[in-house]
Amino acid sequence: MVALQALFRAIAQAKDEQTLRLHISAQIREYFSATRCGLFLFAQTPLVDSKIQKALQIALSPQYNPVARYLLERHAPVHEALVVEPKTWKLICPRADHWHVMAGPIVSAGQLVGVVGFTRKQGMPAFDLQNLTDLSALCLHISTWVATANSQQPLLQTERLTPREAQIASLVAQGRTNAEISAELWITENSVKQALKRMFRKLEVSSRTQMLAKLSTVLK
Repeated sequence: MVALQALFRAIAQAKDEQTLRLHISAQIREYFSATRCGLFLFAQTPLVDSKIQKALQIALSPQYNPVARYLLERHAPVHEALVVEPKTWKLICPRADHWHVMAGPIVSAGQLVGVVGFTRKQGMPAFDLQNLTDLSALCLHISTWVATANSQQPLLQTERLTPREAQIASLVAQGRTNAEISAELWITENSVKQALKRMFRKLEVSSRTQMLAKLSTVLK
C-alpha cells in the first residue's frame, strides 16, 4: 500500500493539475481501498463534456446531496454515515458502486474550490474515522498545492491562456492527438478543436508548432 508520507511528497511534486487529477488520485484511491476516486477543481468543470458536467452538478449539489452540503458548510472531510441514515442514503444514491462515499474539501483563500471524492461498492466496508483523519491531512496538502499553483497564474495570464487551455497545450506538446486529448480530459473532440482555435487566435499563431514554440517557456 502507498504510504501517507509518500502521497504528501507526490502531491507537493505534482507539475500540473493533470498529474494531480490522474496519476496521484489513482495512488490516493489505492491508499483508501476505494472503488473510485475523483479529484474535481470547480474552475475546470465548465469545459467538461456536457453530460458529465450535468451529472457532476447534480452529484455535488448541496440541495440534493447532504455530503456536498456538509463540505460546503464545514470545509471538512465527510462520509455519508456522518450526515444521513443508511436507508436515507440508499434513497439519495441507490447505485451499488456508490454504496459508501467519502469526500474531502480543496480550499483556497477561504473558499471551497474543489473536492476529492471516493466510493466503495456494495459489500465493501464503510469509510471510518481513520479514513477521515487521513483524508483531512491529504486535503491540506492538496489545498496548499492549489494555492501555490494559483500564485503562478500570472505566467499563464501573460500568455493569455486559461488553465484548461494550458493543459491542452501541454498534451499537444506530448504529441497527443485531438482524440487522445478528448479522452484524457473527458471533453468532446470538438471541444478540443474549438479550444485550439481560441488558443491560436490568442497567441497569434496558425499551427501547433508555432503555438508550442511561443509557449516553450510556459510548458517547461
